[in-house]
Amino acid sequence: MSLYKSEYEVKVSFEDLDPMNVVWHGNYMRYMEQARCDMLDKLRYTYMDMKADGYAYPVAKMQVKYIKPAEFGDILIIKSEVITVEPSLNIKYTIFNKKNRVKIFEASTMQIGVNINTRESVYTPPKRLIQAIKEERSEKD
Repeated sequence: MSLYKSEYEVKVSFEDLDPMNVVWHGNYMRYMEQARCDMLDKLRYTYMDMKADGYAYPVAKMQVKYIKPAEFGDILIIKSEVITVEPSLNIKYTIFNKKNRVKIFEASTMQIGVNINTRESVYTPPKRLIQAIKEERSEKD
């Protein structure tokens, strides 16, 4: 069960391709980051809000599974789901080709809360993040 879900679209550009004319594997991490930032924008609790609250959330662990390649001009749908926020922020990503709805990529990230000033791990999420998720959930109910 997820705490919050979001969708983001990206169009594959020429610069995203490798010599085989498919999306270079490292660009999927960039797509995930774009989707994660978009999701936080939709929650109205961005990385800048986290920073203002004294938190950073660096990626500590990432698992990826490449299923099918994306090509120039493809429009990709990145579905992001917040799975947990405590003791770490865990997000699941699924990327589909919009044209045929074929799943092409799966991933998950585990991000550890860090106090910006002390650089120590924090296992309790920012109160404003919890509140933002609760507000979004109550709006959908």
